[in-house]
Order: sequence, then C-alpha cells, then structure tokens
Amino acid sequence: MFKRLLYLGYYLKQLDRRKFYQFLNHSVTLSGTSNASITLDALSSVFRYNISLLEYFQFRFFELSKEERQHWAGTGYMYEYQLRMNPISARHILDDKTLFYKNYGEFFVHQVADLEAIRKDLQLAQALLRNPSGKIVLKVSDGKCGKGVLIRESIDFVPASLIQFMEQEGYELAEEFLIQHSSLQKLSPSAVNTVRIFTQLNSGNEVELLGCRLRISINSPVDNMAAGNIAAKIDDKTGIVTGPGVYSDITKSDEAIHPITGVNIEGFQVPFWKETLEMVEKAALKHPQNRSIGWDVVITEKGPGLIEGNHDWCKLLWQLPMKKGLKAELEKFK
Repeated sequence: MFKRLLYLGYYLKQLDRRKFYQFLNHSVTLSGTSNASITLDALSSVFRYNISLLEYFQFRFFELSKEERQHWAGTGYMYEYQLRMNPISARHILDDKTLFYKNYGEFFVHQVADLEAIRKDLQLAQALLRNPSGKIVLKVSDGKCGKGVLIRESIDFVPASLIQFMEQEGYELAEEFLIQHSSLQKLSPSAVNTVRIFTQLNSGNEVELLGCRLRISINSPVDNMAAGNIAAKIDDKTGIVTGPGVYSDITKSDEAIHPITGVNIEGFQVPFWKETLEMVEKAALKHPQNRSIGWDVVITEKGPGLIEGNHDWCKLLWQLPMKKGLKAELEKFK
C-alpha cells in the first residue's frame, strides 16, 4: 500500500491535467456516471490495480467490471516487471543510444556515428552528409519517445560545422535519415512508420513473442502514440495487420482506413516479415541479461533494420490495439 501511495504521488506530479479533465468529461458523457464518482474510482484503481490515473481512462475502466480490470498491466505493474526482467545493471545498453548502436550495429540498415567517432574521422561525417535521403538526424543519447531528435537538411552542414553544431547543441549521435519501404510510404508519408516487436526470453533462454504492432503516423513527423498517432496489431505469423489503428486518446475513434491517405490499415502487409522476425530474435539473444524488450524496427527497400530497443516498453502500445488487458501473458515469466 505504501508503494502504491508513492506511485500515486508520482502520477499526480507527472499528470497532464488538461488531458485528465478531457478524458474525465468524455467518460462522464459515455457512462452517465458523475464526475465525482469517476474521479474517486480512478483514484481507488491506482491502489487496487496498480495503474496510473490516465490509464484508468485509456484502459476504459469506467466501462469494465472488477474482473475485467484485473487483466490490465498498468504503469506500476510494468515498472516492477521490467525492473526484474531488465535490471539496472544491464539496461544501460538499451538506454544509451550510443551504446545501443555500438552493441547492435550489425542489425542496422542505416549509417550511424557518435560525436567522438565523427571528430576522429571527418570522412565519416562526410559520408553521413552524403546519404541518399539528403537529410541527417541528430539525437541525444538518452532521448525517449521522439524527444531530443532534430532532422536537418544535409546541405546545411560540412563536416566541421556539423561537429560544431552538435557540440553547441548537445547532440551526441548523427544518423542517416531513413527512407521507409514504398508500401509504408504510401500508407503514411509524414513519418517513418515503425514496427514494434515485444520479445521475452523464457526460462530456457528461448525467444517468445509477446506481440507485434505497427505504429502509424497521422500527419505527424513522428509515429509515437503519445504524439497523437495510432497503432495496430500485426499477426505474428503473417505480418498482416489484423485490426484498426487505435489512439491512446479515448475521445478519438479507431481508424480502419488511414484518415489522410485513404489506404487500408486492416489487411496491410508489412514487407520483409520473415526477415524482420529473424533479425529481432537474433537481437533478443545477444544480451540475454535483458529479457523483455520492445524493439523498434524500420522496414526499407533493402529489408528490416533496428532503430532501438526499449527496456521500458509501452504498455499502451502493447495492449490498446488488442482491446484487452494482457497481464496474464507476463505472469508465467515472473
């Protein structure tokens, strides 16, 4: 109970109050329940179900029975689970983008270099600036959810000015801007649309898939759900999207067809699916001290490539497209 009280303090500190009241008013309209009743129910759910205040609405607890609520994995539960699966002593390989590309570079399909490497080799900087996309991506090593990322035209720099800019602005990584597969470009051209694959090592150190999702941008330069975009479930065996795109914003309806491009989301075939699964399974075994990882994969005309691995992978992206709580999928690994 004391731990849940600490969690509540954290949720209140981090709370997006505008979004909370937007969700609260929407749930009152849908359920016919009073504002006060839903607020009290949300607060009590923090303690009963180990979820955050916003997750009460995103999981649609205001429509669920006590039994149905038990199946959802919220922030508190996931924090404890992921800390056990990916201990602090090992997760830095995933947290630090510089360490990640050095450890998993064999799975990349795009050029990446850190500031130190660029300083030592101006030809490396020149190669990055001459990449086919004509753009360069600058990142901080500990950025999350698209934060700490800057996209610039390569023509804006020469090697010396690139180094100077990175030093002045605090960017530690420079990457080639990725050009996604033409079918994904047709689906949504505003951003690189990535596949998130959740892997788990079992007691025999075998890779099990916890699920696969396609993240789809909606007129946005990024594909994160937190930025207002959608995610859809992918059939693990075929790579075919088998459900609509869903938002984490409960006031918005699901999208079976992309609202900007008009391309069907349901039935969409992710290219290079066999190669994608093979790559992720190899990556999951490379550092088995991290046992539960959410991999971000880009699909290009050349095939799949890793972008990053997340030890604190998103419970919303995992569960919302499935329309149900998936906590039971994790219980067998504890």
